[in-house]
Amino acid sequence: MGVLIAGAGPVGLTAAVALARRGFEVKVLEAGEELAAESRASTYHPPTLEMLAELGALDALMARGLVSHTFQYRERRGGVVAELDLRLLEGDTPYPYRVQCEQSKLTPILLELLRAEGGDVVFGSAVTGAVQDEAGVAVTTADGSVHRGEWLIGADGAHSRVRKELGVPFEGITYPERFLVASTEEELETLIPGIAAVNYVFDPEEWLVLLRTPDHWRVLFPTPDGTPDEVETARLPERLRGVVDVEWKVAHATLYRVHQRVAANFRTGRVVLVGDAAHVNNPLGGMGLNSGVHDAVAVAAALGDEAALDAACGRRREVAASFVQKITHSNWEQLRDPDAHKAGLRELAADPVKARAHLLRTSMIASLRAPEPGRAG
Repeated sequence: MGVLIAGAGPVGLTAAVALARRGFEVKVLEAGEELAAESRASTYHPPTLEMLAELGALDALMARGLVSHTFQYRERRGGVVAELDLRLLEGDTPYPYRVQCEQSKLTPILLELLRAEGGDVVFGSAVTGAVQDEAGVAVTTADGSVHRGEWLIGADGAHSRVRKELGVPFEGITYPERFLVASTEEELETLIPGIAAVNYVFDPEEWLVLLRTPDHWRVLFPTPDGTPDEVETARLPERLRGVVDVEWKVAHATLYRVHQRVAANFRTGRVVLVGDAAHVNNPLGGMGLNSGVHDAVAVAAALGDEAALDAACGRRREVAASFVQKITHSNWEQLRDPDAHKAGLRELAADPVKARAHLLRTSMIASLRAPEPGRAG
């Protein structure tokens, strides 16, 4: 019967390709009528690049994406506070950089690989129910179809129907701000000389993030809770002029609420949760998509071995709760209180040993590997 996967996002498709490579029969059930076109996550850290290389997806992603060796902490009304260079990790990974590329460019690559392995996606198949027994799992979809598999992997996002069917608690916090993300056609490299592809911008009144993708620059603003969406959208041109005083050309904008939550457990019998179905975090640091891909690869490698699967699910939950949540929340606190952190960031950037240790964490290498004896990290 093989494996059923709910959700054809990058995490679900990564799991599908990895399992198909191991010889599993794989069927992906996707609620949408086609792959999602929204850009959403767009940063790929070094260990994720290693995993995508193993799956045969990296060359196509690199052809569509941008390589970013550095990222910056900046002051809105000043210059660069600190710049960190991932080339300090050349001895730790074959990919000492980030790749900037919208996840909507990765999913077609993974779908092509899945089909080459004999798997496929059933579109228009939103999961509405899941019942498991000793032999496997029966999944019902919105059109009334019933699909059976020996295993079910829930990769169906933060509002996961699979997780709700299991009754697994999804506890955590909701941030007081909403995040407003605008994609713009402005060439910020010209407007802000020396800018990196990824920038965390300090301001005592309004911090922000500037992020380059192949198609756009993205600007992320925190937005006070309690104001109507249309009011915040109307304020966007003024806020953008506060970054650079030009008339910005905005392609699209999204306003959303941000949570930090982790499922109480990632495995219930023959059902496993991965990605946003298992954990969500704020986007500061670009760890959501990456940790989801890491979940998918770990689960795919362990499926079929009960002890290994339990260990993998336990480890991935530990990483979500103790590593990803900790770092992303720290990034949020840092931007809210720049005066407490600027001196430390300058010191960090000036010390290659400390910078490497920091980059091992922010690149997520430290979440997957034990530190080498005698080396900081």
